[in-house]
Amino acid sequence: MVLTRQPVPSFLQLAAHPLRWQLLAVLSGSDYRVREMVTLVGESQNLISYHLRLLRDGGLVRATRSSFDGRDSYYHLDLDRCTQMLAGTGAALHPTLGLNPTPSSFNPTTSLAVLFVCSGNSARSAIAEALAHHHGNGRVDAISAGTRPKPDMHPNTVRVLRDEFGIDISDRHPRHLGALADRRFDTVVTVCDKAREVCPEFGDEARKIHWSIPDPATPVGTDDDTYPTFRAAATEIDTRIRYLLPILTAEP
Repeated sequence: MVLTRQPVPSFLQLAAHPLRWQLLAVLSGSDYRVREMVTLVGESQNLISYHLRLLRDGGLVRATRSSFDGRDSYYHLDLDRCTQMLAGTGAALHPTLGLNPTPSSFNPTTSLAVLFVCSGNSARSAIAEALAHHHGNGRVDAISAGTRPKPDMHPNTVRVLRDEFGIDISDRHPRHLGALADRRFDTVVTVCDKAREVCPEFGDEARKIHWSIPDPATPVGTDDDTYPTFRAAATEIDTRIRYLLPILTAEP
């Protein structure tokens, strides 16, 4: 009997190249610009850009225009898409290997101090703080702050956390990053490209992560008009939080 030749799953085709695998590994921990990946992996910009394009075409990597420098872009690994493609790869080999994996459970033995930073602390970082508490099993000492905090929390921040996740932050107010200068954190996550450029150091031991998430308050319109952008931002932050928490206890 001659077996029908089966196509190689697309995830294997994309990830099998050594440089593409290295880029996936780098982007699994943080968002980066091309010039930063040049330094991290030690290859030319043209070569990295070529392989990033293949990863983008394959749906594993996405790019967002930097809000700090519109001529530049940040690259982000779509971990949910990786999960789906890995499950499809397993199923192509054997049906029982196609079970959808989920992020590892999170139950550290000690509390972890995590700081989320954006410019205004009225949307993205406040959402991240709330969701880290929500998913952290009481073991995440999450706090957020802004480099240039707004006077009040954006109404859609309060609304999206209440309506989509059942979290009430109606009494929360933006705080200035300078108020946390004397504190030390295990992990510092910038969720704003502008904030990343000016965020101070919080000790050499702090794990530094960047998420390039567009400001949901940028579109012009009423709160009802802009609510879908807040819901999309909260959904992305929630996904990133769920994948971040299990690795917080791992070695940097």
